[in-house]
Amino acid sequence: MEGTAKVGAKAPDFTIPAYYKGDFTEVTLSDLKGKWVLVCFYPGDFTFV
Repeated sequence: MEGTAKVGAKAPDFTIPAYYKGDFTEVTLSDLKGKWVLVCFYPGDFTFV
């Protein structure tokens, strides 16, 4: 991931794995330009913490 996220600034472009319509895929933020985007993540998911 390039850049650093800052409050009030545009999000830096990134590509992440995603689960969409029953399949795993990759999503790039710039591909969603002009659409509403909500990014949720859980750093502890799938760990044994």
